[in-house]
Amino acid sequence: MAGRGVTAPTAWFEEHSRGAPAPLCERAAHYLAGRSEADLAERLAGAAGAALDQVLTQRGDRAAALDLLAADALVTLALKARALEQPDNLAAFAAGILARGSRP
Repeated sequence: MAGRGVTAPTAWFEEHSRGAPAPLCERAAHYLAGRSEADLAERLAGAAGAALDQVLTQRGDRAAALDLLAADALVTLALKARALEQPDNLAAFAAGILARGSRP
């Protein structure tokens, strides 16, 4: 699992995505690796946004399905991370994710 060069966010992601299909974990990890936010929940949410942006460039293309599943998984993990770290801020955080996801 956690090895050389593994960051705390990567280790958290690996732990909390254990048991998910390998292709989904790999795609989600790809988006997570491109993020640098210090806050774990924000990093996961940013990765979800990047995955969703990729989906939107492939409208109607079935190849986008894995990116869409990755976006969903990353949002779920972002909400979980926020709930564990700052439960009192979960509703506002979720509203922020929703607002970012509904941009034109």
